[in-house]
Amino acid sequence: MSIDVHAHCVPTRLLPALRNEGAALGVEIQEDGRGSTAVLAGRRIAGPIRTELMDPVLRLGTMDATGVEIQMLSSWIDLTGYELDPEAGGVYSRLFNEALAAEVATHPDRFMMLATVPLQEGHIAAAELEYAVASLGAVGVEIATTVDGAPLADASLEPFWAKAAELRCLVLVHPHQPLPGIDLSAHFLHNMVGRPAETTLAVARILVTGVLDRHPELRMCIVHGGGFLPYQVGRLQRGFDEKRSLMGGDMVRGPTELMRSLYFDTVLHSASSLRFLVDVVGADHVLLGTDYPFEMGDPDPVATVASIPGLSEDERRMILDGNARRLVDEIGERAGG
Repeated sequence: MSIDVHAHCVPTRLLPALRNEGAALGVEIQEDGRGSTAVLAGRRIAGPIRTELMDPVLRLGTMDATGVEIQMLSSWIDLTGYELDPEAGGVYSRLFNEALAAEVATHPDRFMMLATVPLQEGHIAAAELEYAVASLGAVGVEIATTVDGAPLADASLEPFWAKAAELRCLVLVHPHQPLPGIDLSAHFLHNMVGRPAETTLAVARILVTGVLDRHPELRMCIVHGGGFLPYQVGRLQRGFDEKRSLMGGDMVRGPTELMRSLYFDTVLHSASSLRFLVDVVGADHVLLGTDYPFEMGDPDPVATVASIPGLSEDERRMILDGNARRLVDEIGERAGG
């Protein structure tokens, strides 16, 4: 068995729903007449939308060809809609989540659902997350590294973090709008360097502001192998030990301990880097990922796991599906209780 926790989707029912209801929310479908479609949500355009994001036949064919048995479907991160007004964002997220749930229902043995929520308002986001998990069967939520420029550590998000911890659902953290103010437009640096750097900064802020200390039941997975964070955890720990007063008083447990409560996907494109990640956080905190359908994703994820040096068979099974299944089962236990 293999479960991919990092696979993007634009559900087939979403664009028709937005054509009918989007205008009232500040969302516009833009089509160029040549088959290219984009979505304008608030101030931001997402597009053109790739066919692979919307075509379940192509998706299943790729899964079969690469040995992925189950995908956790999450939004293309450009479609979070955080720029919308909070109330409109809540309606938009509901439209998206119900369309995504319908997509999962077409192949419930092959798909799981990671919802989207309007993080521009923490209470609305918490309510939508509870609805998605309790009523739509979502196993978690995908969130961006910033909320229209605001950090994930912002105090307004406390209701969301509290709800995610209560549900014990998976929170997949994905970079978006990397490093505003720094010109990364040349040489593909916005993706190769900007995205992992944005992730590193976002998660470091979560650590030092005490989010994980206040909500120890959180189950967070950091994509792209955690950005640069696993490699620099020693530097964070040194700062905690020697310059804690400069970091603020919100962090109770040290970075090294907190890192081991996080989960990380396998999209690192290097067997030796994955070996290092396993050594830092343990095989029980690494999850299979692909970043489907993008070129910077892993085209052969099962082989990637097999290539990690010194991995035992038990560790390989944990990474391929055991860890993800355990996390999903914990959600079921909490929801059932």
